[in-house]
Amino acid sequence: MERGRIFTLPNSISLSRLLLAFAFVVIDGPWQRTVLILSAATTDFLDGWLARRGNSSTVAGAIIDPFADRVFVLAAVSAYLIDGRLTTVQFFIFLSRDIATAVGFVVARFIPGLTASAFQARLLGKTVTVLQLALLLVVLIWPAAVWPLILMIGAISAVSIVDYTAALERARRAARSSTA
Repeated sequence: MERGRIFTLPNSISLSRLLLAFAFVVIDGPWQRTVLILSAATTDFLDGWLARRGNSSTVAGAIIDPFADRVFVLAAVSAYLIDGRLTTVQFFIFLSRDIATAVGFVVARFIPGLTASAFQARLLGKTVTVLQLALLLVVLIWPAAVWPLILMIGAISAVSIVDYTAALERARRAARSSTA
């Protein structure tokens, strides 16, 4: 993975989700928001595909992509909370994986004795992201399906948190045994 290059085409596409997040907050029409969600989902697929296909993956891109995903999702779900389309409980279930990831990051960085490990995307985490984007659409087009999808997101988020934690622990153990 290349270092130093920030403004590659895939990274610029990832950064476009920050503009989409802003637009989601200021535009409240259901069709406009649908287009914004579909655009965010498309850019999320396209940036990674282009980076892999063009062999232009960068360290910056590995940070920018998930950051842009989280900003878009947080902006959208917060707008729904403020609009009254989601309850506070639904909001926190929706974000449970993201909150656990943030707490885990802080713990891993600031607790003495924990060794740094590379953060890798995992299938369950990607599944949660897809379900979160789907829920953002469901809120607009099929509100009756919100609770079942929220519960699915919560369940897969819980499994995803355990999966990430176990993967990081295995990576830490491997790093310790290779230096011993």
